[in-house]
Amino acid sequence: MAPPIPPRPTLHPDLPSDRFAAVDYFVFAAMLLSSAIIGIYCAYQGTLRTHKDFLMAGRGLRCGPVALSLAASFMSAVTVLGTPAEIYIFGVKFGLFALSYILVVVISAEVFLPVYYRLGITSVYEYLELRYNKAMRLTGAVLYVGLTIVYTGIVLYTPSLALNQVTGFELWGSVVATGLVCTFYCTLGGLKAVIWTDVFHFVLTISGFLALIVQSLIIKGGLENILYDAQDGGRLEFWDFSPDPLQRHTFWTITIGGTFTWLSVFGANQCQVQRYLACKTRNHAKLSLYINLLALWFILCCAVFCGLSMYSLYKDCDPWTAQIVELPDQLVPYLVVDILGDFPGIPGLFVAAAYSATLSTVSSSINSLAVVTIEDFIKPYFSPMSEGHLSALSMGLNLLFGAVCLSMAAVASVMSSLLQASLSIFGMYGGPLLGIFSLGILLPFANSKGAFSGFVCGIIVSSWVGIGSLIYPPSAHRTKPLHLSTADCHQSNWTVVTTIAKPPTLPRPDFEDHWYSLSYLYFSTLGTLVTFIVGTLVSLSTGGLKQDVDRTLLFGKEDFMANFVYLKSIAVILYERMRRRAQRTVPQ
Repeated sequence: MAPPIPPRPTLHPDLPSDRFAAVDYFVFAAMLLSSAIIGIYCAYQGTLRTHKDFLMAGRGLRCGPVALSLAASFMSAVTVLGTPAEIYIFGVKFGLFALSYILVVVISAEVFLPVYYRLGITSVYEYLELRYNKAMRLTGAVLYVGLTIVYTGIVLYTPSLALNQVTGFELWGSVVATGLVCTFYCTLGGLKAVIWTDVFHFVLTISGFLALIVQSLIIKGGLENILYDAQDGGRLEFWDFSPDPLQRHTFWTITIGGTFTWLSVFGANQCQVQRYLACKTRNHAKLSLYINLLALWFILCCAVFCGLSMYSLYKDCDPWTAQIVELPDQLVPYLVVDILGDFPGIPGLFVAAAYSATLSTVSSSINSLAVVTIEDFIKPYFSPMSEGHLSALSMGLNLLFGAVCLSMAAVASVMSSLLQASLSIFGMYGGPLLGIFSLGILLPFANSKGAFSGFVCGIIVSSWVGIGSLIYPPSAHRTKPLHLSTADCHQSNWTVVTTIAKPPTLPRPDFEDHWYSLSYLYFSTLGTLVTFIVGTLVSLSTGGLKQDVDRTLLFGKEDFMANFVYLKSIAVILYERMRRRAQRTVPQ
């Protein structure tokens, strides 16, 4: 029997053109000012003595701040705006990413991290030269720089567009302000400023999520009503064990495909690797990844519950199919204005939270681009430079890449439908990069010929299926969107529909209907496996078994056994503490 449901909130289809009060702009400005102050504090703390201090925070960071920074840079505005919309349209299957996060963190911490940390590298692409040759290092670095600039510009512009169209928040003013402040504290404070601003942004983003969740619970009269509506609307159908790789989201596509997708970020992407390599010890680096796992779970839970709350509120009057908003990414900003608009400053808090996620992603990209440029393109090919010159160059590159990413945001503004395509293309090339790193770390017989051949084949195959899926979008029976209704909107000019699926723009021949319908989560998986398999075969056929590889470049049994030694030492420490505590409590 359904629990009693209080009257639903009043929708505001005709929202005024200027929905933000002065206090909302004040909250947003306070967020930007606080970020800048953190950068100034880190710069004048007296710890940035060398360019290594600037780029790697002196390799003296602790696990706590790094863990929250990893989570914050992983959580872009796409998470804040896109994940709740995903739950709203497709249901809670997306929550299965909690399982793939476990695999990603364990593999990153126990396989990739020991090798990187042992080598003491600054740029992750330095490993490719140590393991293969300079050409492979340059290939990986060039690909990373190009794709990161494009991705960062898009991340900077896209949420601003969604927030502007729904909330009336100033579009280019917010883009420019965000870009300038981000560049300012990156240039002034280096990685240390990026880490501590990420901590601040993480807290702020979670605060925005919680404001939405609490108000939704108040409006709906408690958690039970929200879950009942979600169950009634089919949003709680969690487990789907279909082995079909063409289905968009199943248990297998999310756990397997999601693991490969995010492992390419935590295992072979400069943004994330740079953070845990800046920790003071290897144990701190490992702990930062495991604490980050808890933070990722918490973010995912908040985003999922926001999506369920949004469905419960709009289950009979969907703003998207009613054409109140144009795109799914605008659903969350619309919800903010609808249910929080009467609370001064709270809409501004959520906008600040969304932009905080953007700041974390953009600052991570700017800082990592500077590191890759210095370590992979300048230091290996120019005569030794003094610390003063390297420090000035580090700051200058942060300033340059901030301006480049801001310019890319302007380019993104005219790309229209290519925005999502660009984001998808960025994801396609993470798989082949992960493939060549995995090949080198796991197989002692892998050589440069095999790595290059596998990389090229991986790029070709992942590009083929990825770009093809953009030209021939998967049909509704592959993506399985759930029912959305406008039955209760009571507006004659709104059309009631039973599905949000749109027909493909082009007819789909039988081959394309299967090959190009591969789940987007398998793009990275496909690229990784093709790279790894081709690289293995070519290495074996070109004398890979005859080469002598430095064992420090490989994941070996000592790395595997070290995990058990570490766990044993923790168990011994805990046992001794418990024994001493028991002795103190025994009556004399």
